[in-house]
Amino acid sequence: MPISAKSPAELRGVAAPLGALVRAALASEGRAAGELGIVLTGDVPVRELNRRWRGIDRATDVLSFGYDDAPGRRVNGDLVVSLDRVVAQARRYRVSRGRELARLVIHGALHLAGLDHQTPSQRTRMRARETRALRGAAAQVRALDRALARAARGSAGARRSPRIALVPRVASTRVASS
Repeated sequence: MPISAKSPAELRGVAAPLGALVRAALASEGRAAGELGIVLTGDVPVRELNRRWRGIDRATDVLSFGYDDAPGRRVNGDLVVSLDRVVAQARRYRVSRGRELARLVIHGALHLAGLDHQTPSQRTRMRARETRALRGAAAQVRALDRALARAARGSAGARRSPRIALVPRVASTRVASS
């Protein structure tokens, strides 16, 4: 099934590595990708979505919108990632931007697969799954690093957040954030 990625025009070459990361994360949980969308945007649209769907008036790094009424092998939904948070968190955690973007997409995919992190044991399980998925994602992280570096060179001096208008496909019954 298709995984589509929507990103700012200057950020070319991210769809294939992002799709591979999502497929691998879902497969590690015995799930497969159905119809999935990945949107890379900035803090402002993510904050608006977070306020609208979760009642939390602040930006977050990734939102997962699951569209399946009942769990099944195929997972359908959308991931919305704030590139502003990617940059800030990569600096904070001292990792590359590509690695942080990969971690967030994996994290969001794990939410779509049914994992959560509300309790300490759930957090431990989620982090272990993220770490395992990232270990096998070196090629995807390198591809994301290259794409993000090209975009940064192309927009040198431009310090604005990317803007992409988006509305989730349907009203979600399950929205998760990191």
